Amino acid sequence: MTSHATGNGDASNRLSDRSSTCVDNFDSKEHRFTILGIGGRRLAAVLLGWFFVVFDGYDLIVYGTVQSALANEWNLGSAQLGTIGSMAFFGMAIGAVFIGRLSDRVGRKAAVIGSVVILSVFTLLCAFAPNPWVFGAFRLIAGLGLGGLVPSVNAMVSDLVPRRTMSAWATVMMSGVPLGGSIAALLAGPIVTSSEEWGWRIMFLLALVPLVVGLPLALKVIPSDKEIKADHIAREGVEEEASFKDLLSSRFRWVSIWFALATFFTLLAWYGLGTWLPRLMEQAGYNFGDALMFTLALNLGAIIGSVVTAWAGDRFGPIRSGAIAAGIAGIALFCLLLYPPVWAVYIILILAGVGTHGTQILIIAAVANFYPSNLRGTALGWALGVGRIGAVAAPQLAGLLLAWNLGVNSNFIMFAAAAMFSALSLSILLRLQKAFATRHQVVVQG
Repeated sequence: MTSHATGNGDASNRLSDRSSTCVDNFDSKEHRFTILGIGGRRLAAVLLGWFFVVFDGYDLIVYGTVQSALANEWNLGSAQLGTIGSMAFFGMAIGAVFIGRLSDRVGRKAAVIGSVVILSVFTLLCAFAPNPWVFGAFRLIAGLGLGGLVPSVNAMVSDLVPRRTMSAWATVMMSGVPLGGSIAALLAGPIVTSSEEWGWRIMFLLALVPLVVGLPLALKVIPSDKEIKADHIAREGVEEEASFKDLLSSRFRWVSIWFALATFFTLLAWYGLGTWLPRLMEQAGYNFGDALMFTLALNLGAIIGSVVTAWAGDRFGPIRSGAIAAGIAGIALFCLLLYPPVWAVYIILILAGVGTHGTQILIIAAVANFYPSNLRGTALGWALGVGRIGAVAAPQLAGLLLAWNLGVNSNFIMFAAAAMFSALSLSILLRLQKAFATRHQVVVQG
């Protein structure tokens, strides 16, 4: 969106050059193998962050793939399923705000590792839940880590990579979310149906993977918080301490509010679809296997969106591109009301994945670029935390609409409307950022 450190083109160029030449502060040797301007330990830390985001995406979608199994085992109705689905997102909203702020206060490494431990341990415990109330409680606590992980990883990556490739790396990071969701959809088919008693539980046992594989690597590979801070100072200079109140100061207030609103509507559509799509398609008359394939199409669209929006964001600006992408998603979802043939449903859901998740990637990239480093984790946590109220509301509202016998289409109308409101919010934000650039004389990328 904007480079907060630049007041003119020359300053921007000096910062870019400085970032380019200081990308190996963690070890003295030069690296022959680099990706987007980084190599060695720095690259290993960033890719490990991406690995954790993949599991974050898996955990987001896994509940949607086991809803029918839970309904059968515990005799749950649509409203109850919606309430349980909202528990993780409620935890996410809290975790995003507090752990995002924690990453600015105590450091990126501590916040990332803490988020992974909370997410993995309590997702694992879901496999042993004896009833829906205990299951919901475990999902709530796991949501704290789920919500804290994405802003912490993105803040860490923003500190480790050159500013000129920050948007590209933000896109790479968030591509892990739909990839993880695709893995959940692919595994659910054979695993959930393999055993009436243990099938759905095995899906949560897979939380062992980041604990056993990722955590030991994170302790070794991710630079210490002091190293990250020293490296960032070497590349971008010393910044004053900042607090949460600075985020809503007169300088940032309206931009911060509209970032949160845009995220709210975007996540309502994205997480609502991710949580309820398999169940909705089953109620629409499709079998479990076909319903999972529709979920896979949604996540495939999100992966495609990660690439398309990266190109569009760099070429046309993240906010402008996000508004167009969200609008496309909204129009596509409204088309589901026309009862299209199956092949068209796949195309619609791919476009919905491109538009909803792609828009969220662009919002995260814009936030990471807009705010100074000492507010970056807090700003990401704010946007994702407040925005995830939409994620909390989506499963609950979807379940209530079905419980009130309003039909499957009522859900598609809600998700489509949310995408259109996201486009409207980003259009307003585009005007605000132009005014901000004029007022504070900074370089802005719309």
